Amino acid sequence: MSVQSSTVLVSSQNATPEVLRQSAYFHPSIWGDLFTDYTSDNMFKNQARAYFMEAKWLSEKYVPTMEEYLHVVAPSSTYPLFTTTSFVRMGDFVTKEAFEWALNEPNTLINAASIVGRIMNDLVSHEFEQKREHIASAVECYMKQHGVSKQEAYEELQKQVTNAWKDINQECLKPTTVVPMTLLTRVLNLTRATYLVYKDGDGYTNSKLLLKDYIVSLFIDPVAV
Repeated sequence: MSVQSSTVLVSSQNATPEVLRQSAYFHPSIWGDLFTDYTSDNMFKNQARAYFMEAKWLSEKYVPTMEEYLHVVAPSSTYPLFTTTSFVRMGDFVTKEAFEWALNEPNTLINAASIVGRIMNDLVSHEFEQKREHIASAVECYMKQHGVSKQEAYEELQKQVTNAWKDINQECLKPTTVVPMTLLTRVLNLTRATYLVYKDGDGYTNSKLLLKDYIVSLFIDPVAV
């Protein structure tokens, strides 16, 4: 996200709706009440509902089925929310139809991206997280539902990540939506970033160990020409 876009988001708390509409730089078709509906009400309410359900599971020590788990953690992974916020400053590419596409279910691309991020995170962090008060991860959910070992759960969940990548490739190579490829690429790039964070371990938690070199090479070290 650009510095300009970040400034828009950070300063949005005290801005009027009209200032936000102009700063976000969307297509005129989503100005007015639609802007508020798409960027705040729908996405943040869905996010809050997902967090509430996770809190309920934790309180009740409930281990959901994989189907229940993925239905809740798709929105709690923040992918749907990040998708819409990544549209800021994209100009006329971001139409009413683009937001409707992002919000409508089922959305194969966003759901697949959510699965990649959530399961890859769970695979590398669940043992650490289960040592403290935490909901069951995909690993524990799969083990309980199917009565398999941890290693078998790992292997099956890796297959789900692979299948999700296939869905992402399909949606980007042969898009079935009127949404411009420019916007589909936002979801693809977010998934690529998540893959980088979790491919060698929990880079989100251990960023100094796993991500520092990437960040330094991207923002600090000069590029050889």
